[in-house]
Amino acid sequence: MIKRRADDLIHNFLLNDKRALLVTGARQVGKTFLIRKIAKECFENVIEINFIEQPDAIKLFSEQKGAKDLLLRVSAITHKSLVPGKTLIFFDEVQQCKEMLTAIKFLVDEGNYKYVMSGTLLGIELDNLRSVPVGYMDEIEMYPIDLLEFFEAIGIGRDVITHLNECFEKKCPVDDFVHQRMLEVIRLYLIVGGMPAAVQKYLDTNNLRRVYEEQRGIIRTYKRDITQYENNRKLQIEEIYDLIPSELNAKNKRFILKELNEKARFAKYEDGFVWLKDAGVAIPTYNVEEPRVPLLLSKQRNLFKLFLNDVGLLAAMYGGNIQTRLLSNDANINFGAVFENLVAQELYAHGFAMDHSLYYFNSKRQGELDFLVEYDGNVLPIEVKSGKDYTRHNALSNVMESKEYNIPSAYVFCQDNTHVKDDYIYFPIYMIAFVSQYQWKKQSISLI
Repeated sequence: MIKRRADDLIHNFLLNDKRALLVTGARQVGKTFLIRKIAKECFENVIEINFIEQPDAIKLFSEQKGAKDLLLRVSAITHKSLVPGKTLIFFDEVQQCKEMLTAIKFLVDEGNYKYVMSGTLLGIELDNLRSVPVGYMDEIEMYPIDLLEFFEAIGIGRDVITHLNECFEKKCPVDDFVHQRMLEVIRLYLIVGGMPAAVQKYLDTNNLRRVYEEQRGIIRTYKRDITQYENNRKLQIEEIYDLIPSELNAKNKRFILKELNEKARFAKYEDGFVWLKDAGVAIPTYNVEEPRVPLLLSKQRNLFKLFLNDVGLLAAMYGGNIQTRLLSNDANINFGAVFENLVAQELYAHGFAMDHSLYYFNSKRQGELDFLVEYDGNVLPIEVKSGKDYTRHNALSNVMESKEYNIPSAYVFCQDNTHVKDDYIYFPIYMIAFVSQYQWKKQSISLI
């Protein structure tokens, strides 16, 4: 069974907090599976209601007359008794039920039972649900399996991970044998990605063809959801989604509207981009006018790149036997797009996506930087290099040498071992796993 970082967060919350818990995230990232597992471990009695599979349950909330009446209806529709102090009630797909906003207040106030809810980001009603005042509910967002979770899932030992973390902190080289092994693991992750079903399929079968079939199924599910939730713009959104792989493989990787339509204007398509971001399906990375803190102030919303929420899905969309070629480290493959997508999703999951967005910098005078993040109070440029000429980074050098910006250091992620030259720290690509805005063991669940 794959150990998820959210496991301990959810487990501790359900045992120690009186509020309801909302677990959000894109489809297929493992929300429902994890909640069910923890519920069975912690509670004698578990009641589950899924608002997609049981649409009649929505009437429970629209017609209820208070907490006692609602709990009576829950017991009736599930044919299960509610045992005070020993029952967890799990509401799944809550984005389908806007009445949850009012009901959860009544239920938490009643106080006899614990409540956990799961909602996909594809539902606009989640915005309303998140507005529940502090004191009634808290939220955890889940992501695809990240690198550290993947390392553990495939059997990389704690001693190896500790060694890697120490090398990251001290900025010193990794043991050469371990370094070569971790580069192989990274190439595997580029293929398998972090969708739990795809990772589990790999663990069960060791067959990349079966993994690919699982990934294509997830992509089809995403496209069905586009149709379900956005009938008015479904063709536009699906077209944007289908173009992401080719746009990332283009020279500047920026999303070009004319690829959609020669006469396309950003205002017309903006809602489609926003929808993909809010659904957790795509990760937008916006250009900033200058690399200064706070980055949000110079964000340019009409200049952006779009990454997929999972690098394995990106590889699956490329097709063309790319899996085998990635695994063999084929020199004829341009790793740039998949390397950058990997970095984007790690930064996103590790707390760098302010307003669910990342940033990059591009100017005609200085060139383009792959990513900019705010780290320890400063701007940290991050460059991603898949080839051997990783020390050639003209744009990065231009920005770092500028007294106007006064940036203390930069990270370059590549396939070579760790080393430092002046203000440039060169890390092997797998070290992106340790770049985080918070310490995992000390992470607290953010307030609504």
